[in-house]
Amino acid sequence: MTRTVLDEAHIHPAIREIIASNNADIVGEVQSAIATNDVVVVGMAQNPFPKKARRALDARRIAYKYLEYGSYLNNWRRRNALKMWTGWPTFPMVFVRGVLVGGAREVERLITSGELERTLSGAGAPAPSGGGTVTQGIRSSAAGDGGKET
Repeated sequence: MTRTVLDEAHIHPAIREIIASNNADIVGEVQSAIATNDVVVVGMAQNPFPKKARRALDARRIAYKYLEYGSYLNNWRRRNALKMWTGWPTFPMVFVRGVLVGGAREVERLITSGELERTLSGAGAPAPSGGGTVTQGIRSSAAGDGGKET
């Protein structure tokens, strides 16, 4: 799959640094989390879908790290950096062993099919990188924003 992204040659040199650094901290925080945790759920307050994904993982006793950025009422610009980085339009964003698998619906399908547990046990698709220590239910306060879809 090739995703269309504006080529750097078509971005004026005077604004390249602005684009590259725009909310880079939130992207870096998520990148760090997916590099050190097998399952990461990125959400926002008030949104029922991150809660649905977390309940599905909890029901199977699958540990995960949870990062929450803002709500419907705030921090949508910061969350937009994650949407632009991943190409995924909604929250939650669920990563398994470094791979974006989608949102609540997609993680439920992976659980139902058994693919999620096979992947986590090493019997599924190979992980591109990351994995490691998993902390369940951690909310990120550094980002200053809760996790609802915008």
